[in-house]
Amino acid sequence: MKQVMMRRTKQFAIDVWRLYSKLPHSREYNSYENQVIRSSSSVAANYRAVSRAKSKADFINKLKIVEEEADESQFFLEVMDEINDNLELSSEIQRLIKEADELVAIVVASIKTARFS
Repeated sequence: MKQVMMRRTKQFAIDVWRLYSKLPHSREYNSYENQVIRSSSSVAANYRAVSRAKSKADFINKLKIVEEEADESQFFLEVMDEINDNLELSSEIQRLIKEADELVAIVVASIKTARFS
């Protein structure tokens, strides 16, 4: 499962980057683009760090960071979906919103399991 999540979080960051390479480049979009690219790549980088946790508490704290960054990514994708005028890109944004939501759910379940094990 760990390797699947590492690949999945990395692919999420790549897919977000690819989406934003298709969006208009303007001052208005740049703020959201930079934020979601940062948070989505942080999901992958921080999940990778989970495997290097030094204790159960460190493991849980690193997972909490992944949860926060995935939730932040989902928020900015939702905002972008609402302001996006390109219907073709809307389905890709919706797919990424769903993926962010699933990543949050998996991480939250992992945190609960780790707390009670």
